[in-house]
Amino acid sequence: MTTRTDRRFAIGSATLSLLVAFYLLAVFNLAFWRHALIGFGGVNAAFLAFSAALTLLTIAGMVALSVKYLIKPFLIFLLISGAIASYYADVFGIVIDREMMRNVVVTTPQEAKHLITPQFFLHVLFYGVVPSLLVALVRVRHRRFLGKLVHNSAIVVVSLVLAAGLILSHFAAIASTVREHHEMMARINPFGPMSAAINLGIMTYDELTLVRRPIGTDAHVGPLVASSSRPVVTVIVAGETARSMNFSLNGYARPTNPELAALDVLNFTHTTSCGTETAVSLPCMFSVYPRVDYTDRKGRSTDSLIDILDHAGIDAYWWDNNTGSKGVADRVSYESFNDAKDARYCREGECDDGIFLDRLDAKLAGITRNTTIVLHQIGSHGPSYFLRYPEAFERFQPACHTAQLTDCSPQEIVNAYDNTVLYTDHFLASVIGLLQKNAARIDGAMIYMSDHGESLGENGLYLHGAPYALAPEQQTHVPFVAWFTDGFASRTGLSLSCLRAKADAPMSHDNLFHTVLGLMNIETSVYDGALDAFASCRAPSGNAPLQS
Repeated sequence: MTTRTDRRFAIGSATLSLLVAFYLLAVFNLAFWRHALIGFGGVNAAFLAFSAALTLLTIAGMVALSVKYLIKPFLIFLLISGAIASYYADVFGIVIDREMMRNVVVTTPQEAKHLITPQFFLHVLFYGVVPSLLVALVRVRHRRFLGKLVHNSAIVVVSLVLAAGLILSHFAAIASTVREHHEMMARINPFGPMSAAINLGIMTYDELTLVRRPIGTDAHVGPLVASSSRPVVTVIVAGETARSMNFSLNGYARPTNPELAALDVLNFTHTTSCGTETAVSLPCMFSVYPRVDYTDRKGRSTDSLIDILDHAGIDAYWWDNNTGSKGVADRVSYESFNDAKDARYCREGECDDGIFLDRLDAKLAGITRNTTIVLHQIGSHGPSYFLRYPEAFERFQPACHTAQLTDCSPQEIVNAYDNTVLYTDHFLASVIGLLQKNAARIDGAMIYMSDHGESLGENGLYLHGAPYALAPEQQTHVPFVAWFTDGFASRTGLSLSCLRAKADAPMSHDNLFHTVLGLMNIETSVYDGALDAFASCRAPSGNAPLQS
């Protein structure tokens, strides 16, 4: 009987682990090394010690897991996940932390198709799949159990001791740099994203035990609105990815808000967001908790602004042209507009925000009760900015017409983004027009506030989702616009001149919850007048407004 000879290239398990460790650190961590150089102030002794220690720690971890039957699946997983993570880190400058992983989990097919491009597939194929095939095809040599245990343990122990020595030799410099630039460690691919995924899994499991805590069950409509012979209607437009600095209302040189400027709206120039991604900002801005106290667990376990309006007997509706309400509207009337087929507003399987307007027109015409309607925009969501507006609104040219932003010039990206702002301007003006059209029979208000901003290539950053403590103002400064019919202002005692005087006062997402309760004259124990942005400009009686 003959034995077939295995002619495949053979390599020791520890050697293979070492080679893959070097490959991961060298190929998948360009963004990490760039930030490490910045953090350490260039190539110096502390940087070299840190780099060597990190390499030794990576080797120790991978050799420790170079177990027979486990090593190949483990290394292939690292190579594929590292290739995926490095693409977004290198191309968009994204830090894949826990909140970014949450965004990945809730990403819709419509969003995903703009992020998974041919360049993405080529990157993963060349840097992830090809090396994985090499790992799969080689024959891995393993020592006998006892010999392998001794050999691998020696490598692990020596690596750990040397790493500890290197860190201790420059401990003050390394420790201070890591503390000051803690996001740097989250950039290590693929271990940073793996850690983020594990943390998200732990948090998600913890949330399975959540018990919702009702708040504001004492809510009721106060006398200003209760005595009205006409319905009081507030339309809240939850914006998407709009950054304050690109609104001409806030001083931007380009005329991106011509229609709103002509309507003499109330504009608040210094407004900050609760987060830098929708999964955080949207539930936070509709939550009773201020940003410093907000957590996902608190948000999910506590009634939202929409719930309290419902408790008070207000008809509450959430209409969505985005990725859902993130739990905010789970207990009220909810409708998604994502699957609409109206050719006037929809193309390539997605609709721009004009899809809301006909329905809003019909809804306002038939309203007979006090009502709040939330319109959750797709707004300026990237990277496919060119899909967010009709062709007629491509005023700033040439505009980027691809989701692969690296294929466009910086100016083309800005042009496409500014066109989305121009269309949001038109959309908001249209909402105001519909409220004004019905002003003889309803008292109407519009509140617009974006969930977060966007980076357009500044300092190598694109899109959004940066850790809040490190996020640039482009991602955290958002537009906040309000408008009222004369009847609404009179009914609720608002002084428009007083509100205009507050235009430059600092505002934030913390204000939305209490401001809307104040506007709708909801009396409840959870209302905090100090966080109502308009409280100081409201007369005690709706029949006696402040001088305007």
